[in-house]
Amino acid sequence: MRKFNAVLSMTIFALFLFHVIVGSFTLFGFTEGGSAVMQIVTWVMLLAVCVHAVIGIKLTIDTLTAIRKSGANYFKENKLFWVRRISGFAVMLFIISHIIIFMGHNGADGYRLNLFDVPQLILSVLLVLTLVLHIVTNIRPLMTALGARSGMALIGDIAFVLSVVLFAAGIAFVVYFVSWSV
Repeated sequence: MRKFNAVLSMTIFALFLFHVIVGSFTLFGFTEGGSAVMQIVTWVMLLAVCVHAVIGIKLTIDTLTAIRKSGANYFKENKLFWVRRISGFAVMLFIISHIIIFMGHNGADGYRLNLFDVPQLILSVLLVLTLVLHIVTNIRPLMTALGARSGMALIGDIAFVLSVVLFAAGIAFVVYFVSWSV
C-alpha cells in the first residue's frame, strides 16, 4: 500500500503543479478560467487526493492501534511523523475551503469566481503554507518509497520547483485579491 501511495503522491504532485500554474495564470488574468481541461485535471486530482487521504487515515489508525497495544508512543522521537499527519489533515480542510472559494459558474458573461475578500485570501495563503509544510516534510520518505538511493539533489530540486510555483501561487492570490478590491 505504501508503494501505491508513493506513486499516487507523485501523480498528485504532477497534477497539482499543472493546477497551480494554470490557476495562477487565470488569477493573474492571462487566461480565461473554467476550461474543460482544467476542470478534468482538477477533478482527477481531487479524486487522487481523496484516495491519498483515505490511505493516510488508514495508516494513522494502524499507528494509533500499535501505540495503544505497545503502551509506548515515543511522541518526541516521532514528531516529524505527526507533523506529516497533522499537516495532511490541515491541507484537507484548506482544500475544502479552496473548493468553496473557487467554485465558479458559467454565466452569460463568462466564467466567474465567487467573492474573494480578506478571509478567502487568508485561507488561500494558509493552504499554500500547509502544502509547503506537508510536501517538504514528506519528500524524503516519498523518495525512499520510490527507491531513490541518494536523493538529496533530487529533493533539493523538487523543493526548489515547489517553492517557486507556490510563491507564484501566493502572489497570484494577492493579485486576484487586489483586483477584487479595486
